[in-house]
Amino acid sequence: MITVGAFSAGLLFGLGLILSGMSNPAKVLGFLDLAGRWDPSLALVMGGAVAVGSIAFALARRRGRTVLGGPIRLPEATQIDRRLVIGAVLFGMGWGVAGFCPGPAIVGAAAGYAKAWIFMAAMLAGMAVYRFSRFSQ
Repeated sequence: MITVGAFSAGLLFGLGLILSGMSNPAKVLGFLDLAGRWDPSLALVMGGAVAVGSIAFALARRRGRTVLGGPIRLPEATQIDRRLVIGAVLFGMGWGVAGFCPGPAIVGAAAGYAKAWIFMAAMLAGMAVYRFSRFSQ
């Protein structure tokens, strides 16, 4: 059941990315281009995601277990530290350059976009460098 639940959640997430245009790097870059031909439509998508996520986290905090009976493990960190800021900056730079972030890149790769495969290879290489660096300690 856990595998079915994870697959269903991933499928729903992927479909949401496709329907919202988040898997299209041109649309994402249009949203990030504030000085050019700005496309504000993804702001609505992000606002909706924040609203749904806020409700989901509020409900999860009240429950002790998942629907399938597993423990709920919510983030405990509340501090904005150097590692968080550096990670957010690197994430934003990658998103702005490539037009992909990890979720949409997986959807794009499954759809056969060569740029998504290149992004995923670079992302995995970056994860490996981080894993074996002094920063992951």
